[in-house]
Amino acid sequence: MTQASRPVKAMILAAGRGNRLRPLTDSIPKPLVPLCGKPLIEYHIEKLAAAGVQEIVINHAWLGEQIEQTLGNGKHWGIKIHYSPEPEGGLETAGGIINALPLLGKEPFLVINGDVFCEFDFAELIAQACSLSQNTLAHLVLVPSPEFNAKGDFGLSQADSTGRVASQGQYTFAGLSVIHPDLFKNMAVDFIKLAPILREAMDANRVSGQLYQGLWSDIGTLERLQEMEQTLCQ
Repeated sequence: MTQASRPVKAMILAAGRGNRLRPLTDSIPKPLVPLCGKPLIEYHIEKLAAAGVQEIVINHAWLGEQIEQTLGNGKHWGIKIHYSPEPEGGLETAGGIINALPLLGKEPFLVINGDVFCEFDFAELIAQACSLSQNTLAHLVLVPSPEFNAKGDFGLSQADSTGRVASQGQYTFAGLSVIHPDLFKNMAVDFIKLAPILREAMDANRVSGQLYQGLWSDIGTLERLQEMEQTLCQ
């Protein structure tokens, strides 16, 4: 098997409490909040399966049993789903990934935030995972910053192509990435955020990225959920 054709695993981050989507998330976990009648997380699963991903790891904390009951083992999509349960309150983004590393293996893998919606082609991320340079610990998809994050998260050296990501800048992290497990080398499972780890790697020039300008939204509030439904459900 060549490097370009090796199986690539993906992780969908689904452990958040979703306080800004209450009262919906008082009774269902955020990834199962319906968008145009379909649980948000299912859009990711469908796109990952269509792109050729065969194994997906999903972490969960708040009402996680509902996620497992709804999605099952992945057979419906022709894939295999593994679950990575976390304690009440979750382990934050990096902590959740570190906790799931035994399921993800030693090769670069995709990480998708469960609370975003986008039309980005996940096959592009698979290609990045298969060709990640030895010096690169992560590859991020960035988007033009929306009003709710006008300051931006990160910078990008070449906005019209794949470039190096800077720890400060005008673009927003889309919640779509490729991660090499060495990003978390020697880190124990704990409550750890991802952004500081990424910024440290950026300062060492070890993070690449690309700009995506298609349909994307962080479905983090009731208002943004309604806006996306108005866009998609017409």
